[in-house]
Amino acid sequence: MEKHYNKAIQIIDEVNKVVIGKRIIISKVLTAILAKGHILLEDNPGVGKTTLALAFSKAMELEYHRLQFTPDVLPTDVVGFHLLSREGESNQYKPGASMCNLFLADEINRTSSKTQSALLEVMEEGKVTVDSVTMDVPKPFVVIATQNPIGSVGTQMLPESQLDRFMVRLTMGYPDLKSEINILKQRQNSNPLDQVETVACREDILIMQNLVEDVFVHDSIYEYITLLIEQTRVNPLIALGVSPRGSLAVMNMVKATAFLSGRNYVIPADVQYIFKDVAAHRIILKPKARVNNVTVDNLLEDILRIVKPPRII
Repeated sequence: MEKHYNKAIQIIDEVNKVVIGKRIIISKVLTAILAKGHILLEDNPGVGKTTLALAFSKAMELEYHRLQFTPDVLPTDVVGFHLLSREGESNQYKPGASMCNLFLADEINRTSSKTQSALLEVMEEGKVTVDSVTMDVPKPFVVIATQNPIGSVGTQMLPESQLDRFMVRLTMGYPDLKSEINILKQRQNSNPLDQVETVACREDILIMQNLVEDVFVHDSIYEYITLLIEQTRVNPLIALGVSPRGSLAVMNMVKATAFLSGRNYVIPADVQYIFKDVAAHRIILKPKARVNNVTVDNLLEDILRIVKPPRII
């Protein structure tokens, strides 16, 4: 385990060379990858979302595809299609953009719901089906989707049932003053992505994912996660709480968090570290909450304070 833990830290270090000042976000993205989940980055343009995905693909030697979602992007652009012969028979499969290890779905909210559904099906099943022929996508397979929260003209927002397919929703935010100065200096004469070295391969990522699955979770941690999730369903200000899929996402994320902390067992702090990232995009507030300026973040902070963590010796 120690060997692959060191490789995971090296991946974070390499990505941090180009995504400066965002080590916690980088760590949480890797946590989701090792938990076999997909990531939704919701942030303003130009904060480094594409650079983040490119740096991860290079550090982990993953095949990387990027698709800029626009209203005219078709489901076949995502899953691929069969070419027809002169006799009208399909005889050659042309892969879509999702046939890779790391797929960046840029501005997923700017394409049609039909195309969104095609991608989300691949995310859920790990397979593409074209003309009744089903094919596996390469492993590991990770989707990093982005959407811009500012400017809703021409957008098709993801419904709650589809948001639920993303393990976490993260926000990178603007860099602090010191980090932005370093970014300006760094990009004067070279592309910082050239500095990123490959420190792991696909097989390493698959081994890490298996090691994460073997991380020990005590019964009291299972109960702690369940109690937190239950509070999102009974809170009088929440119209829609976290689903059982969300509970599984929390469990997988805490195991990956423990792995990235160098442990083969979960502690309550692991749950507290990632709970809001997993739960926030799965919650819908009641009108009464919005009228009183209560945010999802406020409510989740209250839930973490109300539900007492277990004491594990």
